Amino acid sequence: MRDFPIFVTEFGVASLILKEVPYRGEAYIILQDALQPEQLLEECVSFCRICGAEKIYARGHAVAEKAPVHCAVLQMRGQAMADESKVEQLWPVMEENVSQWRQLMNERLRDVDNAATLEKRDEPEILSSNGAYFVHSGGELLGGGWISDGELKLLASCKPGAGERVCHTLFSAVSEQQIHLNVASTNRKAIRLYEKLGFVRTAELWHWHRIL
Repeated sequence: MRDFPIFVTEFGVASLILKEVPYRGEAYIILQDALQPEQLLEECVSFCRICGAEKIYARGHAVAEKAPVHCAVLQMRGQAMADESKVEQLWPVMEENVSQWRQLMNERLRDVDNAATLEKRDEPEILSSNGAYFVHSGGELLGGGWISDGELKLLASCKPGAGERVCHTLFSAVSEQQIHLNVASTNRKAIRLYEKLGFVRTAELWHWHRIL
């Protein structure tokens, strides 16, 4: 399902993120230019429900902020310092295994807030970045991740407690580079891991409010 970057109504303009409807049943509304904000939000919600959304989140205007906060999106920054004692085997994602990697990331991050589902159309970008990897230890899959242009885009582990080793292994590919990432405030386990690795919160980018 496609997104609507510009969703125009008589009540104003919004952006609708609908790509997660088939996967999570979720839709996201960003109110842009609200002439009549309550009516604009109501019309956006109605459209999202018609598209099949069972959960709807919104931001961008005070009318959305009347609803309960679902999560904040935090920005964190730090240096990609790899502890060699925790570095495992790094296998680059290539054309022959990109679909497998994408499916693994989607499976592990299915219930993580603010983690967008990767689709087939995302594979060219994943491959051209040269920053997506599987992480193995002695032939056992520990997880994987994606670092591109100084951003940790994805990190997922397949085994309990393996997240730190996966992270150190990914960091070994970028060698002390400054890294930033976005993480949902509800993803407390990931936040604790990043703080343990020396990352600090630098901004609270926005809040998603639960409308439905």
